[in-house]
Amino acid sequence: MADLIDAETEMQRKQALKGFTGRLREKSETWRADLIHALSLLEATIDFADEEVPVDVSADVERLLTGVIQTMDLEISGFGVAERVRTGFEVAIVGPPNAGKSTLLNMLAGRDAAITSEIAGTTRDVIEVRMDLDSLPVTFLDTAGLRESSDVIETIGIQRAMDRAEAADLRIFLKGSGGFGDLIPLGHDIVIEGKSDLRNDGQGVSGVTGAGVQKLMDDVKTYLLSHAMSAGLVSHERQKLVLDQGRAALHKALGFAQSGPIQYELASEELRSAIFTLERLVGRVDVEDVLDKVFSSFCIGK
Repeated sequence: MADLIDAETEMQRKQALKGFTGRLREKSETWRADLIHALSLLEATIDFADEEVPVDVSADVERLLTGVIQTMDLEISGFGVAERVRTGFEVAIVGPPNAGKSTLLNMLAGRDAAITSEIAGTTRDVIEVRMDLDSLPVTFLDTAGLRESSDVIETIGIQRAMDRAEAADLRIFLKGSGGFGDLIPLGHDIVIEGKSDLRNDGQGVSGVTGAGVQKLMDDVKTYLLSHAMSAGLVSHERQKLVLDQGRAALHKALGFAQSGPIQYELASEELRSAIFTLERLVGRVDVEDVLDKVFSSFCIGK
């Protein structure tokens, strides 16, 4: 509910509704059923060896656990993007001093969010502007010009720029008189000429005239939208921690189960640990749940 209340954009609202309407719970219930089934197979073999139950259930247990682990892996892999949708993507504008970074940020913000000057090194700290980019929550970052400097304060600003740029989801590299220091553009980053108004060649982008800004924003939006498509249902760190711990226990249970009946008791303990670790997602599982599955699946006590 809190995520739905705090949602600032349509995409955040849609993601919050996924949790509010029980999409994660539905998936958790599927995991719950498979885990109880796997545990019942192990428990039946251990506790009812004299009854009509299979002696080696390793293949069935392996199939069930592998399926749960694979779907959990998908949710965990989509956590970073889902969290970004919830908290907002970050796009860093980087480049050498006087490349037009602050002017571009002001154009995007529609206000003087950053001080602009012909004096190199004006920007000393990271300046943030949060926007709703067609339903995408995006924070644009104006960073200190990348160059060697003997000024202690400017050097700190440059290091902060490097740190934030490396952590950003996307970087816009504005070309100017100078390079990008130790920052290397990645395949998805945007590299473009800045201050196109001074060249009149129709290339690049200008924060003064707005030339090229719409195309730049379209490119940013296209990448972030494609990136957002991989978002999972898990968007909170506490949820991911539960999945990580549960997955670790399931891997141990799988390893023991694959060793055959001699390791079933150890597999059962690890599987039980995994189930209770996932309790916050899949609901409480007790002895009655397992016994119900045992008696409904095998000819025991009849």
